[in-house]
Amino acid sequence: MTAEERKHRIEEYLQRVEFASLDELSEHVEASVSTVRRDLSVLEATGNLRRTHGGARIVQPKSDEFAFSKRDTQQLSEKELIGKACAELIGANQSVILDAGTTVFHVARHLEEKAPQIVTNSLPVANLYASANKVEVILAGGVIYPRLGVLVGTMTVEAFSKMRADVAIMSAGGITLEGITNSHALLIDIQRAMLKAAQKIIFCLDHTKFGRQSVSPLCGLDMIDTVVTDSQAPAELVNGLRAHGVEVVVAPAPQANGNQI
Repeated sequence: MTAEERKHRIEEYLQRVEFASLDELSEHVEASVSTVRRDLSVLEATGNLRRTHGGARIVQPKSDEFAFSKRDTQQLSEKELIGKACAELIGANQSVILDAGTTVFHVARHLEEKAPQIVTNSLPVANLYASANKVEVILAGGVIYPRLGVLVGTMTVEAFSKMRADVAIMSAGGITLEGITNSHALLIDIQRAMLKAAQKIIFCLDHTKFGRQSVSPLCGLDMIDTVVTDSQAPAELVNGLRAHGVEVVVAPAPQANGNQI
């Protein structure tokens, strides 16, 4: 692969995923980290991308697929119901890791009365509690990615690697009987650090995530304690998850009673 072909592949990849680490880019183009670092310096001079601590991001993404504001308009009523149901599982004064998913943001909206200690890399969650007296918020370090509403990068991974919490409440791109996947590679290492940091793992996933596989594997079902979803989740997959030992809590549909499929 020539240098020009390599730089084209780097730029093309960043256009697709928006942000990537040096290691990720190195693997993608099958070149050393030092070579990728030099390529990024050249590409940055064109104004199309910007180098960050430990990686690079595209300056003008072609799609708003990953933007927080866009994602938070999808399955909005389901996310709110899931948020309420998940918040009921959290005990008073627990330490809670919250990732940057939009469904998890709706969990955060219902946690204040639990007076939790929250650890997060989500800017919307941090902003939500900016003036809340009952909630202590620890914001992980890292590079601010405004479109995603998230802190990312090696500093973020390191921050969560050093933390311990009672519960981690997380989101993902998809769930099958093979496990959890996510669509954004830059979040995978951060979420893996979150998984290791918490005693209990809860995933909040609306019905559109069931049976769906995204690009990057995150974890197997053996690492999951609970999945909280909405009443439209497919019964066959819900039963399959339960058969694998995963607790599934189904948020009641509007004006419906009970929480089980």
